[in-house]
Amino acid sequence: MSRLAINGGEKVRTKPWHGWPVWDEREIKALEEVVRSGRWGRLYENSRVEEFEKAFAAYQDAKFGIAVTSGTAALTIALKAGGVDVGDEVIVPAYTFIATATCVLQNNAVPIFVDVEMDTINIDPAEIEKAITPRTRAIVPVHWNGRAADMDSILDIAKRHGLLVVEDACHGWGATWKDRKVGAIGDMGGVSFQASKHITAGEGGIVLTNDEELAAKCFSYHHIGRIPGRPFYEHHLIGWNFRMTEFDAAVLLVQLERLEEQTQRREDNATFLCEQLRGIDGINLLRREPYMTRISWHGFCFNYDSEGFGGVSRERFRSALNAEGIYAGSGYSHPLYKNPLFTERRFGRIAEFVDFPDYRAVHCPNSERLCHEKIYIGQACLLGTLDDMRDIVRAVEKIKDNVDEL
Repeated sequence: MSRLAINGGEKVRTKPWHGWPVWDEREIKALEEVVRSGRWGRLYENSRVEEFEKAFAAYQDAKFGIAVTSGTAALTIALKAGGVDVGDEVIVPAYTFIATATCVLQNNAVPIFVDVEMDTINIDPAEIEKAITPRTRAIVPVHWNGRAADMDSILDIAKRHGLLVVEDACHGWGATWKDRKVGAIGDMGGVSFQASKHITAGEGGIVLTNDEELAAKCFSYHHIGRIPGRPFYEHHLIGWNFRMTEFDAAVLLVQLERLEEQTQRREDNATFLCEQLRGIDGINLLRREPYMTRISWHGFCFNYDSEGFGGVSRERFRSALNAEGIYAGSGYSHPLYKNPLFTERRFGRIAEFVDFPDYRAVHCPNSERLCHEKIYIGQACLLGTLDDMRDIVRAVEKIKDNVDEL
């Protein structure tokens, strides 16, 4: 191909990518109906929030859903409802978003970081087993990028050690493990509807579970300790106000109508990219296990090996890809335990009473490698056409063919 765009050559792609968020007149109509109703909170019978809870839980193969303000809130409430308390240890992956760990701290518990598998980016069950102590109370596996974690192994470990399993399914809308949607495979799970997510109201989240008692506790914790059927000003638990608004639910109900088609389109486009990029030296695709029966693909990811591109650094490769019109990110810049929150143990006075590890001594080699090798193409790109996907392939091949320019 021609000279690389980073050096002044013609770009592979000049067209804009698929926009995000996706919306039309249905969202506007739904919001207008809420405004005109005068019922803006979920404190009424037959609320849109309740309608969304039932619809999303059913879509995600769960019996119960409790809609909240964020995925962070969902995970925090789930751990609380599951009995996680002061000083308990909760095992979490080191390579994930900060909320997977801060939901533990919000319960005055102790995050214990373990490594992920390099080629799935999901928590490594062998590392979970090594990390269990008498203080361990729960495991929070992340279905990273909408790729189901190894729930067979995780559930077996949890059963043998009597541990709670709360799935971080914040990337899990429509993703399946053995044809069963993630989020309520363990005891509970949390899903996010933040602005970048596959269905969104700007913010929002939901707890999923098949356990009626846990669902009731989650409801009470998110509703300032209230219990359905009891007086409004009667409070039974120390809860939060994490209630979702009717505006959020109205938008999410419309967004949910598109989710199945969009999820399948992402799966089809990502499958095409895998087929086309497989075999290119230096592009290491993630492993797909048989139990990952559908991946929801919160972006298209691969690991970059500089040796396959003549020693060109990940950042130089990414800059070349961006210059060709393929907007690629690099994901997390460091594992969670390297955040100042953990290295300086900024946990407040609870650190005087609870024995936290020295997070400066934590070392998860795969998680650290991923911070230097990951390439990430945003999820909205996967809503494009096959021609759009071919542009991604052409750009990678062009860089490969002209690597000497870099």
